[in-house]
Amino acid sequence: MSKKVTHHLPDKTGQEHLGLERIVFFSDAVFAIAITLLALEIRLPGVENALTENGLTQALISIWPKYLGYGIGFMTIGIMWMSHHRKFRFIQSYDRNLMFLNLFFLMFIAFIPFATAIISEYGNRTSTIFYAIVVSLAGIASFFLWWYASYQNRLIDPNLDSRQRRRETQVSLVVITIFAGSIGLAFINADLAKFSWLLIAIAVRR
Repeated sequence: MSKKVTHHLPDKTGQEHLGLERIVFFSDAVFAIAITLLALEIRLPGVENALTENGLTQALISIWPKYLGYGIGFMTIGIMWMSHHRKFRFIQSYDRNLMFLNLFFLMFIAFIPFATAIISEYGNRTSTIFYAIVVSLAGIASFFLWWYASYQNRLIDPNLDSRQRRRETQVSLVVITIFAGSIGLAFINADLAKFSWLLIAIAVRR
């Protein structure tokens, strides 16, 4: 007597959860690599002979713009990661469009180390504007990512608190406003434009 074989269909909810986790894991990996690349850009100026202790001290001090650039890049990417992490706590499902929008956002995150290297090397108006444009584009991509997921509760919990929904939208808008606004400031004073980026802390404290 043959046994009846029962075929179990895959759990759609489980597959959905696994697929969403893979999106988050991949995103976290891009953020982690981008932050790591920031540190790899910090190098001592090339010298023919080994440096003395005093020479090494002077060399370490001379590259302070690279430390500043590293700090700016680290905080920018870190705050972007915090915003992305928070958004995906509320996103409960995904589709191909969300995956594409997320990739588009990560494309700019992965480009930030290059923009950081430029501003660390030159620190002038052009490099400041270039950095501000890159981060502004990342903010715009983040905004559209959340807008797509939250519009008419497409991919989020329909019971999500309206204040939290607005907060996620506002975070991206704050980033866009600060960095896009700094472009105008850079024409007045590049350093003033860089200091204005400190206002990004508002994005994670609101």
